[in-house]
Amino acid sequence: MDFKIVKKNLEERGYMVSCFETAEKAAAYMNTQIVDKTVGFGGSMTLEEMGLYEKLSVHNDVRWHQRITDGKTDKEVRIAANVAEIYVSSVNGLAETGEVINIDGNCNRVAAIFYGHAKVYLVVGSNKIAKDYDSALWRARNVASPLNAKRLGMKTPCAIKADRCYDCKSPDRICRGLSVLWSKPMTGEFEVVLIDEKLGY
Repeated sequence: MDFKIVKKNLEERGYMVSCFETAEKAAAYMNTQIVDKTVGFGGSMTLEEMGLYEKLSVHNDVRWHQRITDGKTDKEVRIAANVAEIYVSSVNGLAETGEVINIDGNCNRVAAIFYGHAKVYLVVGSNKIAKDYDSALWRARNVASPLNAKRLGMKTPCAIKADRCYDCKSPDRICRGLSVLWSKPMTGEFEVVLIDEKLGY
């Protein structure tokens, strides 16, 4: 994929942007950039597929509820992640025009992205990119959310076929909060890491 248009539009909205051909190269880059820091991870199959937790944990204190250490609870790890110096997450949809979209169940991830860290990295595979805001929002609701619901074994209409959002009222519903970054927030650094591979949902 040619990232030139996406990169230009993101930079005009205040983001730093790095582009990589592979997840391996992107992970190696981030491993050199994040050193001796407290690092929070949002729930993400993209980060899982990159093996980023294992790499960064060698020389950072990484907090991730997908890797709960002995003696800690899920809630404690999520809170610790949200107060880390650095926060790393993927997205559910990225518009070529520059809008960043996420949908969340517990909303710890969307809350952490918005505020409080010295730097936030948003890691995005080529499959997450859509033509415009409406297409990116559609993707987040009808592609990413159903696939995540199915992966998590939720009892929701979307998880049965993983085909689309049914705007259900199920107690297992995981799409409870929507965040849109129109531009980079005023405080902290934000870097979008674009990867020319399909990663996550």
